[in-house]
Amino acid sequence: MSGSRILRLSFDLPPDADAELPERLRRLLEDFTPRVQLLEDGALLDLTGAMRWWQRDARGITELVQLRVLAYFGVRSSAGVAGTPMLATMACALTPLGRRTVIDDSPEAISAFLRPRPVRELPGVGAKTAALLAEYGLHTVGDVADVPQHTLQRLLGARSGRALHEHAHGHDTTVVDPTPAPASLSTEHRFPRDELDPAAHRRILLALADDAGARLRASGQIAAGLTLTVRYADLSATRRSRTLPEATHHTILLARAAYEVYASLGLQRARVRTIALRADALRPAELATRQLTLDAGDDKPLAIEAVADRARARYGHQVIYPAALAISSRSSSAQVQGDRPDGAFGRRAP
Repeated sequence: MSGSRILRLSFDLPPDADAELPERLRRLLEDFTPRVQLLEDGALLDLTGAMRWWQRDARGITELVQLRVLAYFGVRSSAGVAGTPMLATMACALTPLGRRTVIDDSPEAISAFLRPRPVRELPGVGAKTAALLAEYGLHTVGDVADVPQHTLQRLLGARSGRALHEHAHGHDTTVVDPTPAPASLSTEHRFPRDELDPAAHRRILLALADDAGARLRASGQIAAGLTLTVRYADLSATRRSRTLPEATHHTILLARAAYEVYASLGLQRARVRTIALRADALRPAELATRQLTLDAGDDKPLAIEAVADRARARYGHQVIYPAALAISSRSSSAQVQGDRPDGAFGRRAP
């Protein structure tokens, strides 16, 4: 993608920002270039074709964009400019508000920026992957870049090893996609009466994670975060968000994260009326890397999950689901067979 100039903006949005602000920001940014991709916390702009029109280089356009965003909406921003979305995003993450970092599109400039950076700053490298690489003395991007690709593939698998090798050399095939995509996906359960039983709360969390995971996999997306909202009998509500260790669409991982967020609320026999689970910061599933957070015991549940997805696609969602949600034929109420998201699936009882 030589010659391309990609701008990554990160906005400092106020917590009480108008819900229409992102769309208004998009319209302003599209005054500079039609290739604008809104993100959860900012935007990507392809400035390659805009520089000639504006008769400015990428730095000059970036300064103008930041000035107008501040003047029109009072929103401060940090900016990174580089030849690829990956490099622009990494540069933006290191830049203070109101400033900009520009990486020249030359091998020397790219190498000078990338090689000293911690390997965990590369996309797809989570805490577990970084820890594994550190065991082999690979702490910086430069360390990884000096390792042959086939060695990384032996450590991480063919796909992940190849992707890490390409990223460590500054190569990135992603493009700015102006097609709007849903930033989040929500699923909700309302109890027929106010529910005090924590076991019932956890069973619903598993059901919501199962529903969210199935919808994410069907739409080819992964989530980088979860938000749990619990609404009580007095109509008050508690909302808690968490960033996932690795972006995922697997029910077992979504359920574990949901359980952790629920436990952090410290509810003591609270009268719960509604529980909602939202998958945040969605991105295409092809950007996912191998889930090194999983232990060997998780391989079987993920294989079962794939079989369950195929069965649901053919026979409907209710034909197969986690065993903890199974309905006993001897009782009209749901029987908890264990609220651990262990990947076991059951079939609806007659």
